[in-house]
Amino acid sequence: MPIENIPEIYIKKNSITPDVFVFDFKMTNDVVKSKINLSMNMFSFLQVGKKQVHFADTSVAVNKKQSLLIKKGNCLWTELLDTEDIYYCKLLFFSEKKLTEFLNKHTTHIPSSKNETPYFIIENDSYITSFLNSLSTIGNAPAIFMENLLSVKFEEIMLYLIYKYGRTFELYLHSLIVEEISPFKKTIENNIYSNLKLEEIAFLCNMSISTFKRHFITEYNVSPGKWLQDKRLQKAKEILQKGKQTPSDIYLDFGYNNLSNFSTAFKNKFGISPKEIM
Repeated sequence: MPIENIPEIYIKKNSITPDVFVFDFKMTNDVVKSKINLSMNMFSFLQVGKKQVHFADTSVAVNKKQSLLIKKGNCLWTELLDTEDIYYCKLLFFSEKKLTEFLNKHTTHIPSSKNETPYFIIENDSYITSFLNSLSTIGNAPAIFMENLLSVKFEEIMLYLIYKYGRTFELYLHSLIVEEISPFKKTIENNIYSNLKLEEIAFLCNMSISTFKRHFITEYNVSPGKWLQDKRLQKAKEILQKGKQTPSDIYLDFGYNNLSNFSTAFKNKFGISPKEIM
């Protein structure tokens, strides 16, 4: 069975995938376990029929009284006709960029732990029915008008679902943000507490020192020398406070050529010498 790339198969060739996209999906035959590569997070507002989705470690089934918000990724879809001779759902796709903008605007804090479930079940109600009807009404609007209006409609349904499900839904939305660390940042953060010099870390990033510094300031909004020094001195302070190691034991580990330079930098940052903090 071929893999279906969604929503790409619903978008005209050579068209740019929009940040918010609506598609009316209808069929008259049952489809069992079709392979789906979902490249955007998606609402599946089921209106007629039954739907089952298999993920890597779980599955979910809904009927026309329920809808789903599904996390992007690979899954298997089973879509079944009900008593009617048609299966119908309205699909609302949205980009991670759009979601991030919404969360930054309407939520005040990032949760310390995230919901790892790849779906969220929504109970359909009169408000959602009205919302879906409004999407159908604007279906033939001019492209520019449609794009702006869909952005507003996306915000509307998100706000309503936060109102309806509260913190539970808000946590789920945060779980949809994929936090991928770039190779550049990964190399830096793997060497924060090493004794490597800037030139050596730049080499590991396959960059000249000047290019490295430019990239670093773009990522961290501070010079690499100051950032690394602050991080390393803070770690050195934590080690010394435990009392198991002396300044002489650790200064080389944090990139200092001699104890005197380490002690001077430490005192400049914390106001006391490394020996005193022990």
